Amino acid sequence: MRTSIKITAAAAATTALALGLTACGTDSDPSSKSGGTDTSKALVVAASPTPHADILGFVKKNLADKAGLKLEVKEFTDYVLPNTATETGQVDANFFQHQPYLDDFNKKNGTHLVSVGTVHLEPLGLYSKKVKDLGSIKAGQTIAVPNDTTNEGRALQLLAENGLITLKDGVGTSAKLSDITDKKGLEFKELEAATVPRALNDVDAAVINGNYAIEAKLKPAKDALALEKADGNPYANIVAVKKGDEKDPRVQKLVKLLHSDEVKKFIEDTYQGSVVPAFGAKS
Repeated sequence: MRTSIKITAAAAATTALALGLTACGTDSDPSSKSGGTDTSKALVVAASPTPHADILGFVKKNLADKAGLKLEVKEFTDYVLPNTATETGQVDANFFQHQPYLDDFNKKNGTHLVSVGTVHLEPLGLYSKKVKDLGSIKAGQTIAVPNDTTNEGRALQLLAENGLITLKDGVGTSAKLSDITDKKGLEFKELEAATVPRALNDVDAAVINGNYAIEAKLKPAKDALALEKADGNPYANIVAVKKGDEKDPRVQKLVKLLHSDEVKKFIEDTYQGSVVPAFGAKS
């Protein structure tokens, strides 16, 4: 059983203030840290509860001790605090996001986080409690979508690929609602990604991130009206650290364990296609 640690914005801000001067050592260069990493200390990793913390929990219980890695997992339920906590040094790494989201976050927030490896893909899907198939979605109905830049664009691409909307040529996964050229009579509700599953009763359909779908007891491979394809998908979830920490021996051990055959089997057996191993994918 893992211990769930709830992190509030206020607590994170307070801790960040306390740790801000030590997070980067004595050097003002954001890519540098004082040289002597104490490898005997636990590696503290921020993670979304499902599937990220579950996967890390498997590693901690079954693989970490043998590899000489002390691992501590802190669960976060949003898409902002894990990155700010990693930037300030409140945690050593995080595991919850894909590369496009990280790139966008760094750009918007002036953070200096980098990927050290991909682990899995969570196909984003369209769900509904009111209609049974895509053909039942009609003009006048409302679809909820994540409101963060990368996931909203990703959601709109899924809707376009399934004929529910038409987008401007070339917008790709950076698409916004303003890039829809034909809504086909549909209305859209933008919500924070974590809250979209709770809106299923209030809208006609919703595009939900894989991890939040699983937390909401949905089975993406079975319940989604439409689901992202895994082949060639750039949205594999990654382990991220602050720039300069890539060679921390504890981080390297963790990535090696996450890329093991044991973790691959755990993902495949546990999630039955709702989460797909992405070892070796370009990060």
